[in-house]
Amino acid sequence: MTRCNVLLAAWLIAPGALATPLSFDTYLSAVESHSLELQAQQQGVVSARAGIGMAGLRPDPEFTLGAARETVHALPHRPVTWTPALSMAIETGGKRAARIKAAHSNVVLAEETVAGFRNDLYAAAAAAFTEACRTRDVVARKEQTMAALSKVVEANGVRLKAGDVGGIELLQSRVERDQFQAELAQARSEADSAMLELSPPLGRQLDSLFPQAQLACDFAAYAGSDKDASVLVPQALNARSDVRIARAALDNLRDGAALVRANRAVDPTVTVGLSAARGYRDGIDGNGDAVDGAPRSRALSVSLAIPIPLSRRDNGDVVQAEAGVTQAMLALRQAELAAETQVRTAQRQSRSAQERLARYRDGVLLDAQKVVDGMRLSYFNGNASLLEWLAAQRSADDAYQGYLQACADAAIASTQLQLAIGQRPSL
Repeated sequence: MTRCNVLLAAWLIAPGALATPLSFDTYLSAVESHSLELQAQQQGVVSARAGIGMAGLRPDPEFTLGAARETVHALPHRPVTWTPALSMAIETGGKRAARIKAAHSNVVLAEETVAGFRNDLYAAAAAAFTEACRTRDVVARKEQTMAALSKVVEANGVRLKAGDVGGIELLQSRVERDQFQAELAQARSEADSAMLELSPPLGRQLDSLFPQAQLACDFAAYAGSDKDASVLVPQALNARSDVRIARAALDNLRDGAALVRANRAVDPTVTVGLSAARGYRDGIDGNGDAVDGAPRSRALSVSLAIPIPLSRRDNGDVVQAEAGVTQAMLALRQAELAAETQVRTAQRQSRSAQERLARYRDGVLLDAQKVVDGMRLSYFNGNASLLEWLAAQRSADDAYQGYLQACADAAIASTQLQLAIGQRPSL
């Protein structure tokens, strides 16, 4: 069989074996591109941008048309006098410029809000990816233990025939194997559920984008955890979404307060009118008296209406706007303090998680595996009991489960630190 035939046969037997591993960065890019929730949030930016054009609109002119006709007894109807007029309010106080500025700051606020939602989406995607990796590795470990228990059952069957062990010991090993098989089934179910949880952030099923995806779970520690907090905190204050949202909200409320003050200016209304009267000839009324005619005439009129701002004596709208600005300033300060605290906390948690992971990797796992290997050999040589070997196997499994949880905790802590300083996470 040629090499190409061997590769083809392997592909047909195990189509997922040659699949490219799905890295977290690839998955996160797909989440950014396909998330339905993120697309819905981005519509807020579209709406805010449309508000800029609306803010630049000037007041619409108003057209009025009047008609009048003089009616005199015993005379023919007089001609109709038409009075068309065009009026328009003239904005003063910089209202239009204030509206446009407030609309621009509203766009910035909408964009920062979307960025904040994107960071929340990052956190959810990282948690789902990490949990999928952890549960997958849990299944792999339990399958190894299941294989070891099956070998013990087979060995005990042979040893029973040889008279080395009794029937009770064989039954005990079978009970342990069957109980563990139920745990393995539960672990597989949890792993399948964790893989399904990767779909909601994507906005579609994972298989539709990544058929037979094999997760790449080789997580690396974030190098920034070793930096001093005095370096990370300024970075967080400039890049964190919640701080940027608070700043954008403050700017937007300041522009809103300026618009409120601009709206207090009085807008005069200018009206330009035309009165067009058709003339009529001399005549005689019913009593025989002469009636003088009137010539055709047109009259142009211009009027200016200025409202009397008695309602401006109340400053409640200005007080409310300024109170909102003060609240936004306090919220910004609170966000900055919270950001600094979260950066320091996330940095310490990341370091602690890495230390815990190193302790498992460099000490606990090696020692636990040595114990279970030695106890298995002693059991097969007749120097240890089945219960002693089972206890060692459970201890080693618990240690490995703790190691996998430490890996997941370290990955989550790394993600939280990167998000705390306003950085797109990587694992």
